[in-house]
Amino acid sequence: MDAINAVTWKDKLRGYVKNPFSGFLFVIVVLAALITFAVLLFLISYILVRGIPHLNLRLFEWEYNTANVSMMPAIINTVIMVVLALILAGPLGIFSAIYLVEYAGSGNKLIKAVRVTTETLSGIPSIVFGLFGMLFFVMALGWGFSMLAGAFTLSIMILPLIMRTTEEALMSVPDSYREGSFALGAGKLRTIFRIVLPSAVPGILAGVILSIGRVVGETAALMFTAGTIAQIPHSVMDSGRTLAVHMYALANEGLHVNQASATGVVLLVIVITINWLSGFAAKRLVKGEN
Repeated sequence: MDAINAVTWKDKLRGYVKNPFSGFLFVIVVLAALITFAVLLFLISYILVRGIPHLNLRLFEWEYNTANVSMMPAIINTVIMVVLALILAGPLGIFSAIYLVEYAGSGNKLIKAVRVTTETLSGIPSIVFGLFGMLFFVMALGWGFSMLAGAFTLSIMILPLIMRTTEEALMSVPDSYREGSFALGAGKLRTIFRIVLPSAVPGILAGVILSIGRVVGETAALMFTAGTIAQIPHSVMDSGRTLAVHMYALANEGLHVNQASATGVVLLVIVITINWLSGFAAKRLVKGEN
């Protein structure tokens, strides 16, 4: 095995010598990967070093006040916001992608229009979504600053992401799977839900994970729609701040910068945990299908 690897590396080096441009591209790719890893490691280390010393039990008390600046209401609000946004955008995005891939024809003009629309929405800054949510959900519909207004705004933000990732995941499923299912007598709907979707689960979950990350880290859109009140809402029509908004508010006030750093640690842990659990669930689902 070592001899084979050595020969492989020798062949690669000879190829790079013969074609210097390939070697240049290889160096650029390796350098970009190292820089990306170094930046990620620096950010994580910086957040942990600045925030861990300021973590204490008072930050996790049930009710927020100016003395403890507890983040517990913000944590609960974050979970509520993630669940509401995924309930609104998840099924719509997944079933829209199923229609575009499985039912609409490849030359359908509707597909082109939808793709242009989703790509355009993906590039719009979050502050624009926040202004739209404030004008439409908060003011026009009369919902006021509420968790529901924030969830609807975030669902519009993450809908293009879920649609595109689900569409790519469905398109990556080999056509032989569909043909084999049809040959065994299964119908279109049964083939989609029993063959295609299970095979595309890892890709779909990847889009959901990215959507959760955007919801958890969003501030601008929620400040204009959900508000910044540090309390646990009694209903979806009440206002509340998420963890990212809570961290921004503490840092912006300038009175609780250390607590804001501690909040950043908790936010980082939540995001990493969600990513790990989603990846673990995807692996279990794939093994279960196999």
